[in-house]
Amino acid sequence: MMQTIWQPESLVAKELAALKPYLATNVKIDNAAINDRVHELLAAGGKFLRPGFFYLFSQFGPDHNTARLRAGAAAMELLHVATLIHDDVIDESPERRHVTTIHQDYGQRNAIYAGDLLFTCYFDQVLIAAKTPADIKINTAAMRAILQGELDQMAHNFDPTTTVDDYLAIARGKTARLFSLSCEQGAHFAGADTSVVKLAQQIGERMGLAYQMLDDVLDYAGDEALTQKPVLNDLRDGVYSLPLIYALTAEPQLAEQLPQPGDHINNEQLLTIRDQVIALGGVTQAQQLATHYTKTALNLIDQLPTGETQQTLRRLVTELLVRNH
Repeated sequence: MMQTIWQPESLVAKELAALKPYLATNVKIDNAAINDRVHELLAAGGKFLRPGFFYLFSQFGPDHNTARLRAGAAAMELLHVATLIHDDVIDESPERRHVTTIHQDYGQRNAIYAGDLLFTCYFDQVLIAAKTPADIKINTAAMRAILQGELDQMAHNFDPTTTVDDYLAIARGKTARLFSLSCEQGAHFAGADTSVVKLAQQIGERMGLAYQMLDDVLDYAGDEALTQKPVLNDLRDGVYSLPLIYALTAEPQLAEQLPQPGDHINNEQLLTIRDQVIALGGVTQAQQLATHYTKTALNLIDQLPTGETQQTLRRLVTELLVRNH
């Protein structure tokens, strides 16, 4: 069920409601069990952030071609879900959006191929939405940046020398690029002014960075019942995110307590590290940087054409980036 960040009677919510059956019709996998599980995952929907912001930014343009915009929004969600399926294999996650993950029931190979198939579905929708070959090139570049970000993150796994700059480069690729693509493409496919399209890209990037930082803060300081994700999962897997990077800068000897590849670290050890990260100011500093990027996004939103869409965007970004789950 789609979470209620979008006002039920809004144009965006109505478009997102229509997007679900569109995805059901346009995603077909010739393996009944895998097809059903992928459709369960697509129907679960999460917050539908990327297609939602795609539609929201499309309201800054005059061209409301339903077929083009629906295909563009579908493309953003399909790219996102394809990466989630692969992430779940890497993270060995048992569940996603309250749906049992594909690899859990059908094995890693089936899950990887299912994610790959969704990449092809993504490009099917890009081809429908694209106005020119340049639109396809923008999407291929974005997909490349997302995958490069994931590779860069794995290259830094279990690396206590990871810097804030390393972290930002990774987050720009694996998270912020899809936010910026969704915002930019929504404005572009609706024929918005080039200055608005550029602002959309910049807002999406800042928003995506702040979103990732807040996710990482919640991994250390969040309530598992609210986040619906096991806390400290990244730490267990050797992903050293922003709060830990700041804590290591303050106290390099903390590295001696961190898990190494192959270690079976227990929850008590994880919680001890978490408490030290908090005590060393890692969570506070990460929150401060997230706040900086949130404010930057809001300042850029103020440069958009004034009106209801601008105000809705300001409200949503504030709600999204000041949250506890």
